Amino acid sequence: MSLLLRNRGAMLLLMLNIFLAFTGIGLVVPIMPTYMNELHMSGRIVGLLVAAFSLTQLLISPFAGRLSDSIGRKKVIVAGLIIFSFSELLFGLANASWLLFASRMLGGIGAALIMPAVMAYTADTTTVEERAKGMGYINAAITTGFIIGPGLGGYIAEFGIRIPFFFAAAAATVAALLTIVILPESLTVEQRKEVQSSAGNKESLVTQLVRSYREPYFLGLVIVFVLSFGLANYETVFGLFVDHKFGFTPKDIAFVITFGSIAGAVVQVTFFGWILNRFGENKVISSCLMIAGLFILLTLFVNSFWAIIVVTFIVFFATDILRPAVSTQLSKMAGEKQGFVAGMNSAYTSLGNIAGPVIAGYLFDLNINYPYMAAALVLGLCCVLSLGSGRKRLRQQG
Repeated sequence: MSLLLRNRGAMLLLMLNIFLAFTGIGLVVPIMPTYMNELHMSGRIVGLLVAAFSLTQLLISPFAGRLSDSIGRKKVIVAGLIIFSFSELLFGLANASWLLFASRMLGGIGAALIMPAVMAYTADTTTVEERAKGMGYINAAITTGFIIGPGLGGYIAEFGIRIPFFFAAAAATVAALLTIVILPESLTVEQRKEVQSSAGNKESLVTQLVRSYREPYFLGLVIVFVLSFGLANYETVFGLFVDHKFGFTPKDIAFVITFGSIAGAVVQVTFFGWILNRFGENKVISSCLMIAGLFILLTLFVNSFWAIIVVTFIVFFATDILRPAVSTQLSKMAGEKQGFVAGMNSAYTSLGNIAGPVIAGYLFDLNINYPYMAAALVLGLCCVLSLGSGRKRLRQQG
């Protein structure tokens, strides 16, 4: 019997936890234009608001990865869920932009604790052969969270734009309680003691980022950064773009995002493992980067509701395969440092998610088309980088 099958209950609970976290993140997408109008915020403020989440995620992620290696995954996941629950409650109660910033920064801390620990737990409880399938399940939960989040935000917002956040806070609290009662710890006491004695675990964030330059997985982390930067440009202003250009309501925005993400989630839980085993991580990553960049650019040339749905569908489909492919590639190169590398993965993601929204908000105020042009360019460059990485790896193997 495979490890993945034996740990099915734990995997389901991990999927629930990461699903709730990303549902809460996704709630903001269709509601943000309404908040923008009510609180008189510019595109730059919206970009900074998104970046604030990623800034705290960046600062906490490496620490969270080390912490999950030393004290165990379970405690870190529970702490992240509790903080995340409070952040959602605060966002629902906020009546000023500074409270929104405080909420999103707390949300970033919660996500930074949850995500590396969940990824590392998955690596702990799967074999190398099962790793792609396990990561596919976790990323399917992330994708589904993004699907359900905007859907809840868009549809429930018709009864009050704050109600979805109260629901997310309650759900995260329930998930924390379930995790305390049900989820077993994946690391033994001996494994935790061994990690605690490692000198690398005492390094600062800056030292870890500098040291990652010399690691064999560094190029993968660079791709994570560039990918996050490009996608953040696209995702940050998507709701604002269709609101300003086509007059979309929160319900319309929720429908487009939901429809565009479903296929990616289906693939992740069914064919993702086979796709990676058949074509390899590098080919999948390069192909998805090319497709995502091309169709983000095409978004500028469509002018009907259904055309936007088709283009967005393909963008989300490509990126929903791309994320777990990159995570799987890094996980296979991590060896015994699963928590550390998962933390670095989250840190580089946060760096891209900080720079992307700030630049996207600034470009949006200049011209609503500029963020998408920048995103397409960056993803195209990332594709070239990925192809070069693949050729280098082949030469080393030869």
